[in-house]
Amino acid sequence: MRPLKPALALAFSLISLSVFAADYPAPKQGQWIARDFKFSTGEVMPEVKLAYTTVGEPTGQPVLVLHGTGGSAASQLTPAFAGELFGAGQPLDATKYYIIIPDALGAGKSSKPSDGLRAKFPRYNYDDMVEAQYRLIKEGLGVKHLRLVIGNSMGGMQTWMWAGKYPDYMDAAVPMASQPTAMASRNWMLRRMMLETIKADPDYNNGDYTTQPKMMKIANAFFGLATNGGNLNYQAIAPDNKKADAFVDRTLAAPMTADANDFLYQWGSSADYDASANLDKISAALLAINAADDERNPPETGIMEREMKRVKNGKLLMIPASADSRGHGTTGQAKFYKDAIAELLKTAPQKGM
Repeated sequence: MRPLKPALALAFSLISLSVFAADYPAPKQGQWIARDFKFSTGEVMPEVKLAYTTVGEPTGQPVLVLHGTGGSAASQLTPAFAGELFGAGQPLDATKYYIIIPDALGAGKSSKPSDGLRAKFPRYNYDDMVEAQYRLIKEGLGVKHLRLVIGNSMGGMQTWMWAGKYPDYMDAAVPMASQPTAMASRNWMLRRMMLETIKADPDYNNGDYTTQPKMMKIANAFFGLATNGGNLNYQAIAPDNKKADAFVDRTLAAPMTADANDFLYQWGSSADYDASANLDKISAALLAINAADDERNPPETGIMEREMKRVKNGKLLMIPASADSRGHGTTGQAKFYKDAIAELLKTAPQKGM
């Protein structure tokens, strides 16, 4: 047997390391077309493309995983999230569960403004995104009942919506880095400022740009630093002016591949979010997970404690601030709550099985 050429040997070794590091079945990508999709604006698109990624086999108990704003299914397949949850013996062991991660409407490989319609694409909101997810799961994949719905940030807000809108469709729900109440306060103020900054850039040209608006990267960086990362983390990595400047320089030098219209639609879609009206309808076992240093959902407002009283089978897990937490980004690290999810799945009644 001839030895492998160095380049080929390296390729095989990288593949082996990748599989070993993941320790769960290889993700599979798919696409389904939702026909005659009606948006909340009343507009109808004959075809809406909905992309998704699955981990595990359809014979497993179905789990729906929802990503955050600007992300995609790929953003959930990280060592810190999937690597802590999907592997053998882990809470969402993909040999037992059928994990479904959609690319949200307007993101990833699903239909979005940059496909061609640009600013003429229907103005979708979270209701439209959840409706698209529901049609994909029920019509496209034929799933009759979900064991769990879990989501982070935007996906957390949409998990609140799923639990209230389709209360009998799931056994358990885990909304993370989110609140069920209306988009408001600093969370919306800074989103609005970010969107207005991009639209005010002459390069934006009402959505008919030939080059991506330069202010998009600065606006995005400003919003990210202001609402994500955690105070203790930033103090540790930038304890003086020189290191803070170096961090900003690296942030601004990093490539940004987002399309401006896609970006504006994604962040603007949260404007009318409010899942609080249906909290009393939630029947699933619900575990809300937030971080004590979450810049977008500060616990000192008392909102979560107040609203959780309306959830019949609800519990709140508040992750303490620490050197390892990352503010709004803390829930991207499943090490903080994987044991709580395992316990939830042990105790939540299997209503639809």
